Amino acid sequence: MFRLLAIIVCLVVANAASAETIADIANYTGPDRTQRLIDGAKKEGVITLYSSAVTDDSNAMAAAFEKKYGIKVQLWRGSSEDILRRAVTEHRGGRDDVDVAETAGTEMEGLRREQLLQEISSPVFADLIPQAVAPHRPWVTSRLSIFTAAFNTTLIKPEDAPKIYEDLTDPRWKGKLGVEADDGNWFMSVAGAMGEDRAVALFRKIVAVNGMSVRKGHTLLSNLVVAGEVPLALTVYGYRINELKAKGAPIDGTVLPAAVALPTGIAVFAHAPHPYAAALFMDFFLGDGQRILLDRGNVPTNRTMQEPPSGLIFVDVAKFLDEGDKWTKLFKETFASGTR
Repeated sequence: MFRLLAIIVCLVVANAASAETIADIANYTGPDRTQRLIDGAKKEGVITLYSSAVTDDSNAMAAAFEKKYGIKVQLWRGSSEDILRRAVTEHRGGRDDVDVAETAGTEMEGLRREQLLQEISSPVFADLIPQAVAPHRPWVTSRLSIFTAAFNTTLIKPEDAPKIYEDLTDPRWKGKLGVEADDGNWFMSVAGAMGEDRAVALFRKIVAVNGMSVRKGHTLLSNLVVAGEVPLALTVYGYRINELKAKGAPIDGTVLPAAVALPTGIAVFAHAPHPYAAALFMDFFLGDGQRILLDRGNVPTNRTMQEPPSGLIFVDVAKFLDEGDKWTKLFKETFASGTR
C-alpha cells in the first residue's frame, strides 16, 4: 500500500514538474529554446493570429511561417479597435481563442491594461531597436508607421514640396491640404516636440489661411492624393506611399520634422490556447518575418534587416490612452474648423 502511494506521489510530482505554464514557455531562454518551441508547436498544430495589417502582408507572413514549421495559422483580420474589443469580449465571456495579436500600439497598450498579455523573453530581442522592447511591457514593437506628408507628383514637384510645417502657411497651398480624421496621436506627438502652444497656433494659422480636408482612413487619404483630390496630405503612412509608388501611382512623400512614428506591436496572450506555437510565431515575426515586412515596404524594428530612420519620435501610446480625449478634442477643434 505504502509502495503504491509512493509511486502515485512520484508520478504527481513528475507531472507537475513537466507541466509548463504559458509564462514558463514564454520566458524560457535556454540554448534549446527554438527546438523546444518547435516540438511543442507541432503537437499543437495551429496558432490563432489577430492582425490589423494589410491582408496581403498578413497572408505572406502566415504562409512563410506555415512553410517553415508546418504549423497552420488561423488568421482573423480586423481593425485595431476591433481586435481590442474582440479579445476583451472573448476573455470576459470565458473564451480565450487568440494566441497572438499584431496591431497598433495604442490598442496593444489597451490589451496590456486589461492584463490579457504575457510578458515574454526572446533572444531575438537583442536584434531590435532599443525602443522596441520596454521593461515589464508584454508587447514588443514589431514595425513602425511613419507619418509622412504625401503629395501628388503630377500636381506638385518634389522640389516644391514643403520642408517644414511652417511652409504650409503660404497661401499657395490653399485648397490643397488634407489630414486623417483620427490622428490626434500624431498631433500630440508633434505638439510635444514643438511645444503645445506653438503647435496649436501654427496649425490653426495653416487651417485659417489654406483650409483643410479632413478624411476618415489613411488608405482613403492616400488614394485621394493619387487621384489629385487632396494634392498634399499631412498624415499618410510611409509604407502606403511606397506601395503605391511601386505600382506606378503619381505619389511621393516627405517626412516633416518632427518625424513621428506610430508603433505597431506584437504579443502573446496570457491565456493562449497554443502557447508553444504562439512564442514560436512571435520569434519568427521579429526575426525572419522582418525581411518579409521590409520587402513589402514596411519599416521593421529588427536592425539586422534595416536601421529605421534616425530621429524618430514614437507616439507615446500610454500617454495617448490617458490624454486621448484632450488631444482628440484639440485635434478636431484645430483642423475641422477649416474642413472643405
